[in-house]
Amino acid sequence: MYADHHVVEVRRLLFEVPGVETVDASSAFQVVEIEYDPEKTSEDLLNQTLDAAGYLGDLSLPTESGQPAVGRDETTYFRHSAAYESSGTPVSFGQDIIGVGRPLWPCPGMGPGPTMDD
Repeated sequence: MYADHHVVEVRRLLFEVPGVETVDASSAFQVVEIEYDPEKTSEDLLNQTLDAAGYLGDLSLPTESGQPAVGRDETTYFRHSAAYESSGTPVSFGQDIIGVGRPLWPCPGMGPGPTMDD
């Protein structure tokens, strides 16, 4: 969780699990505290619920590569910075949105967004 919409989604997911009594979630500290009835649910089920939604494990994010956004060895990069060759100073920033109707970054809890035609 790295934004408040993640807190809302995590709370929604967990409150759907029978036996969950309270959920305290913080995107600032990336922590979730859950009180639940152990006769109705288990820690394993709560972990499975969060894992299925993409909230456990590492979040893969694109990184700067220093290579052009398209062209080299048929690899398409998500974004790149251009620089003057003589000084090496960055002069521009370009971002190529490859997929229409999907979140810009991989974001658990966020479905596809509307297209320009919607």
